[in-house]
Amino acid sequence: MSISTPRTARAILASSLAVLALVACSGTSSQGAATPKPVATTAASTTYWKPDSGERHLRNIRQLTFGGNNAESYFSRDSKQLIFQRQEQVDAGCDQQYLMNADGSDMRRVSNGEGRTTCGFFYDGDRRILYSSTSQHDKACPAPPDKSQGYVWPIGYLEIYTSKLDGSDLRQLTDNGTYNAETTVSYDGKKLIFTSTMHGDIDLYTMNPDGTGLKQITTRIGYDGGAWFSPDGKLIVWRAAYPKTAADTADYERLLKDHLVRPSRTEVWVANADGTNPRQVTSLGGANFAPVFTPDGKKIIFSSNYKNPRSGAFDLYLINVDGTGLEAVTTNPEFDSFPMFSYDYKHLVWASNRHGRQPGETDLFIAEWVE
Repeated sequence: MSISTPRTARAILASSLAVLALVACSGTSSQGAATPKPVATTAASTTYWKPDSGERHLRNIRQLTFGGNNAESYFSRDSKQLIFQRQEQVDAGCDQQYLMNADGSDMRRVSNGEGRTTCGFFYDGDRRILYSSTSQHDKACPAPPDKSQGYVWPIGYLEIYTSKLDGSDLRQLTDNGTYNAETTVSYDGKKLIFTSTMHGDIDLYTMNPDGTGLKQITTRIGYDGGAWFSPDGKLIVWRAAYPKTAADTADYERLLKDHLVRPSRTEVWVANADGTNPRQVTSLGGANFAPVFTPDGKKIIFSSNYKNPRSGAFDLYLINVDGTGLEAVTTNPEFDSFPMFSYDYKHLVWASNRHGRQPGETDLFIAEWVE
């Protein structure tokens, strides 16, 4: 995720599509936590919208959240719940982690309200969740990035945490004082994949769910982020932005020293699960990010603004793993991103600015998936 979600484009995850020391990730360690503050019980949503023209894969679009900024919503393994990050006001506050049922009911905060959180995910048979938080570095809300640098994402200080679904038993999985975020879990639950700057650059790492078995799997200079495993665990997909010229490299390294990255030119890549045999899937230009495999592993769904790269008009697209067969999934003129299919391939959930009640509002939507 991902990184904190942008306010106008809301382009990723943390946070959220959401980075330096030379210390490896540690094992789990107990961490004290304030009791998560419950929110008023929400009922199942009864708000449905018709798909826009050209959205043939979507049926019975249901709006799940109403107000604030909501993004990076990911299904539990049984596809009955969602974890997501929420900022209760569009222009104030910090993203925290929330759970709710897939119909929008029983929304409740599960993080402790400290710092900014991002990139939540279910694992351990839906008995636990994980997410990243800035709270160890600073319990206050992080300052926004310097706008004089153009459109940049903060790559700040985040560590990965795990807790039970009610927020209790909070444990810290990483402890290296750098950026550790954008974590997802393999389908079999045996591996985590995440983005970190622990060795100086923005690279992908895998580790076991208890924080052991750390392995760096990308080494090319540039931004590697937002990775997911394929359903069979043989491949990974992620977004990458690699400098092409000496000037690009200098700009990248200058921003990285200030804990920033420029995400305006990213493409989708795939590789073997250990990082070998990397190959580029998209060559569209603009920002292509939030890629996820379809549950059958044959295609990738992702978000892109390639038709108007200087805008926040992102849509969802499908593409074959070999880069052929590009097809639009959404056509709404507003921002659409952070997609995930339910594990049974029956529903798609994503974040969008469509139907917002105020400018910049980002809400969660779920639709029946039509082949």
